Amino acid sequence: MLGFAVGGATQTAPVYVAELAPTAYRGRLVLFFQIAIGVGIVIATITGAAEVIDWRVAIGMAAVPAAIMFALMLRLPESPRWLAREGHLDRARQALERVRPQGSDLSGELREIEDNAQAEKGAGTRGWAGLKAAWVRPALVVGCGLAIFTQLSGIEMIVYYTPTILTDNGFPDSTALRVSVALGLTYLIAQLIGLSIIDRVGRRRLTLLTLPCAAVALIVLGAFFVTGHDGKSMIPWIVGTLIAFMAFTAGGIQLMGWLTGSKIYPLATRAAGAAAQSASLWGTNVLITLTVLSTMKAIGTGQTFWMYAVFNLVAFAFLYRKMPELTGRSLEEIENRLEEGQFTPAAFARRDSTAGVRAG
Repeated sequence: MLGFAVGGATQTAPVYVAELAPTAYRGRLVLFFQIAIGVGIVIATITGAAEVIDWRVAIGMAAVPAAIMFALMLRLPESPRWLAREGHLDRARQALERVRPQGSDLSGELREIEDNAQAEKGAGTRGWAGLKAAWVRPALVVGCGLAIFTQLSGIEMIVYYTPTILTDNGFPDSTALRVSVALGLTYLIAQLIGLSIIDRVGRRRLTLLTLPCAAVALIVLGAFFVTGHDGKSMIPWIVGTLIAFMAFTAGGIQLMGWLTGSKIYPLATRAAGAAAQSASLWGTNVLITLTVLSTMKAIGTGQTFWMYAVFNLVAFAFLYRKMPELTGRSLEEIENRLEEGQFTPAAFARRDSTAGVRAG
C-alpha cells in the first residue's frame, strides 16, 4: 500500500501541476512538490531526534496529512491539456479560468493546447508504446538519466544513513541525531533558495554549477575518513562538509529529478514517461538502500564517498551533453523541438541565437 501511495503521488503530482501552471511559473510551482518533501524530512528528523513520540504513533500520524490532501484534491480541476486531448474544449477553458487571473486572455494558450492535442492524435505515439518512438527517445534518456543521477548523487545515502555512518565511526548517538536535524534543515533551506533562483539562473545552469561543488564536498569528506581525520576534534569539519554537500545537492540536481518529468515528454506519452522516470528514480533508490552499508564495509567509508563523488562528475558530463535549457519553454515548444530532432543543448542555443538576431 505504501508503494502505491508513494508511486502514485510522485508520478502524477508534478505532471498535473505542470499541465496547469503558466509557463513563467511552472518551474517554481512544480518544485513546491519537492519543498513539501523537504518539510517532511525536517519534521521526521526532529521527531526522531526528540524521541518523545513512540515510533508506532509517529507512523500512524502520517495518515492525517494524507486525509487532508485527499479532501482538498476533490476540489481540483482536471488538466486542461488532458481535457483538450479528450475533446472537451469548453471544460478545458473552464479549468484554465480557475487557475488564471480573472480577465486573462486565454485564447492563445487554448489554441496552442488544442493544436498540440490534435497533432498528437494523429502522431501514433501514445502511452508506453509511444516511448519507443525515435523522436521521443532523447526525452526519455534525459529524464531517466537525470532521475538515476538524482539518487546516485549520494543524497539518499546521506539522508538515510548519516546517523549510522557517524555512530559506526565513533560519533556519539546524540551528535549523530543532531546532525540529521541539521541536514534536514539544510535540505529544506537549499531547496527554498533553489526555488527562488531557478527560473532566473536556469535549470540546466543551476544543475551544472552545483554538481562539481557537491563532488568536491564528497571528496573532502572521504579524505577525512581515509586519512584517519575522523575523530572528535574533526566533528565540526565533518559536519560542515556534510552540510555543504547537502546544500549543493538539494539546491541543484535534487530539484530537477521531478521537474523534468513533468515537462519534457509529449502529452500523449507524458504519463508513461513520468512513470518510467519515477521507476528509474525509485529503482536506483532501492539499489542504494540495499548496498550502501555493505559497500562501506567492503571498501571503506571514505572510499564510498569518493565513489559517489565520481557519480556526480559523471552526472555533470551526462547532463552537459544531453540536457537542454528548458527554462521558459512551454510544454508545446518542447514537444515541437523533439519532433524536429532538435532536443539538444546546442540546438536550443543555436535556435535561440537565431531568434535573437531576427528579433533584433
